[in-house]
Amino acid sequence: MSGPAIPVVEPVTEHLSTAAAPTPVRRRPGWRGWAIWRHRTLYLMAVPGIIYFLVFKYAPMGGLIMAFQNYSPYLGVFGSPWVGFEHFVRFFTEDTFVMLLGNTVFLSLLLLVFSFPIPIILALLLNEVRQKAFQRTVQTVIYLPHFMSWVIVVSLFYVLFTTDGGSINNLIVAAGGEPVPFLTDPNWLRPMYVAQEIWKTAGWGTIVYLAAMTAVDLQLYEAAEIDGAGRWRQTWHITLPAIRPTIVVMFILSIGDFLELGFEHMFLVLNSLNREVGEIFDTYVFTTGIQNGQMSYAAAVGLFKGLVGLLLVIAANKLAKRFGEEGVY
Repeated sequence: MSGPAIPVVEPVTEHLSTAAAPTPVRRRPGWRGWAIWRHRTLYLMAVPGIIYFLVFKYAPMGGLIMAFQNYSPYLGVFGSPWVGFEHFVRFFTEDTFVMLLGNTVFLSLLLLVFSFPIPIILALLLNEVRQKAFQRTVQTVIYLPHFMSWVIVVSLFYVLFTTDGGSINNLIVAAGGEPVPFLTDPNWLRPMYVAQEIWKTAGWGTIVYLAAMTAVDLQLYEAAEIDGAGRWRQTWHITLPAIRPTIVVMFILSIGDFLELGFEHMFLVLNSLNREVGEIFDTYVFTTGIQNGQMSYAAAVGLFKGLVGLLLVIAANKLAKRFGEEGVY
């Protein structure tokens, strides 16, 4: 007498593995075009910026071919004779190169040391202000210089520091001292340049860091306060780590402009007495290219400066990623 038949149980692992396997997503043809059309409003908002960069940034790069030619306006870019790296060799072998590199690097280091941290410090201080009316007033006052042209900024400093009736020198003379040639003494050019740069740009730079601070979770401050942490420790252990990615990105962008000090500002403070310590790549390109008509040589100098900035950005970005930051790209 045989017992009841035992049903055969199929293994469930095969069914589970089959059921758990994700179904591959099949995108229909033209899905990229559909995504662009779906977000067409955002792309339309980006069109003016794209046009700006194409017209004023990328299109002029075609003129860099002049750096390898003896460019003549009468012959044009395609008719001018080709000289290869002759202008680069001339630039690197002249004594002017050492002077320009030294002045530009030294001023850039001064800006990184003194000008770059100031917006961070201002943002941290404004973040601690509890009186919103006072905070907004201070923000407005320190933002205003950003909207002034360099002509106005340099003119204001001229009125304050000139030896011919300047307010600062009047105070020095009233105190029994001698007038100080702030505007003509080569030793005062760099401090004046950095002071003007800080006064004009520091307030506007705080916007980026204040915006980054708004993303910090307020519960972190409440927990730190319960644990007995004061305002300084909360700033050091909560606020600064929270805005560190923003600081890194801004630092990388500043490194990219390491040799790009700006033509207008330095051109306005330069004179025959301080040119030896104030001549930089930007003013030198203008002098040789526009005033002296050596356009090919000036293009070679500008190309060198741009390549150095590109290499510095790449190096700074890789270094930031090595330390665990996101970087620019």
